[in-house]
Amino acid sequence: MQSFEQIRSHVGNLHTLRTNDPYLISFDLTLPDGRHQGIYLAEIDDEDGGKFLRVSTPIGPATGVDAARCMRFNWEQRTGYLAISDLDGSPYLHLIENRPYASLQVPELDRIIAELGNLGDRLEQAVSVGGDAF
Repeated sequence: MQSFEQIRSHVGNLHTLRTNDPYLISFDLTLPDGRHQGIYLAEIDDEDGGKFLRVSTPIGPATGVDAARCMRFNWEQRTGYLAISDLDGSPYLHLIENRPYASLQVPELDRIIAELGNLGDRLEQAVSVGGDAF
């Protein structure tokens, strides 16, 4: 996949897009047990102008999250890492993966979306019930 338009076309054929902006799309990934996880795809540039795809999913409010445990979680992950972003002016924990377009193929994109969506849902459930996810 060499452009965000190719990604938009592929993802739009599989999912109903909630957000469909020039460099941002989002949709709900359907999971087992009737659950859904919001997935966001955005084009980002590196300092040399290289194009990357950011795949992210919200986990929950960052309030009370132990940063050291989040860093240990990131160290252990093969795909995805935790980051903080603002959601309506409040810090919010997201699970994120960045991939360069040059090496991104359809099966890999589908795998990343599925993996982040499933892991994000499990983390969201753990955080929402006060679990010890981190």
